[in-house]
Amino acid sequence: MFQVPGNFAVNIAAWYSYVGREWIERLPLIVEVLCEQWGLVIDGSPMHGGLSVAIPVQRGGEFCILKVGLKDESTQEEALALAVWNGNGAVRLLAEEPSMGGMLLERLDSRRSLNDVGLEEALAIAGSLLRRLSIPAPPGVPLLRETGVRLAEELPERWERCNCPMPRSLMERAAALSLELAPSTKTLLVNYDLIYEDVLAGEREPWLVVDPKVIAGDPEYGVAQLLWTRLEEMQGRGGLKHHFDVLISVAELDPELTRLWTLVRCVDYWLWGVSVGLTEDPKRCRVICDFLEHSSSVF
Repeated sequence: MFQVPGNFAVNIAAWYSYVGREWIERLPLIVEVLCEQWGLVIDGSPMHGGLSVAIPVQRGGEFCILKVGLKDESTQEEALALAVWNGNGAVRLLAEEPSMGGMLLERLDSRRSLNDVGLEEALAIAGSLLRRLSIPAPPGVPLLRETGVRLAEELPERWERCNCPMPRSLMERAAALSLELAPSTKTLLVNYDLIYEDVLAGEREPWLVVDPKVIAGDPEYGVAQLLWTRLEEMQGRGGLKHHFDVLISVAELDPELTRLWTLVRCVDYWLWGVSVGLTEDPKRCRVICDFLEHSSSVF
């Protein structure tokens, strides 16, 4: 019988209140129903992220992962993206049950991620995957052109609500850039949450992406999180500019557009981090913004 990990249940209840607690109560039954529906046998301890559990299972002789998640705006298109990629650079989707938030995925090696790989190699792999996964987006994926307009409208209010954690000029610059860039965005499928720990070792391919969060827009929008997640290591191994340039080169991105979207992303994430009580990530965003402001005459 599946048991919900205790810390996962506590976090979901804290973040999503009644909705989260009610979902946690139903989760064991959801897992039981999906196992029966797909002929699965649980063969390992569950893992979890912020919004979902990943349970090692077998289907016949096939080793898989049963993933069950609480849907929110950022995860609604995960299965759609995985289906479109069809295992090319990303974990393969074997089955889906949208009504229960369930997906059956091929099993990768959760013990080995790009976090365990040297920085230069990890950057090269992540950058190539960012480019490779940027294929024409299917209908139904949120549009960056709409997200950009919304961000421009919301940033000033969020800045005030967070007690003005950055200079007003920086917030206003990010809002203006978001509005300026929005109308001309591409409509490529972009994983804007491609981080090193979400690239796992596989057998079909050496490295495959899991847990995507996607938008239809410019690939340049997907760089920021690859900077703030290993920032201190970058600073100690050649500097931020070197590694920023490596990502741009490997992913074949437009340098200036990457700078602009990265600034917007960092201000957005900085405000979100402050709003939920993070301390280190807002500091990282400040460092990246300082670098971006002084790295181009555009700013």
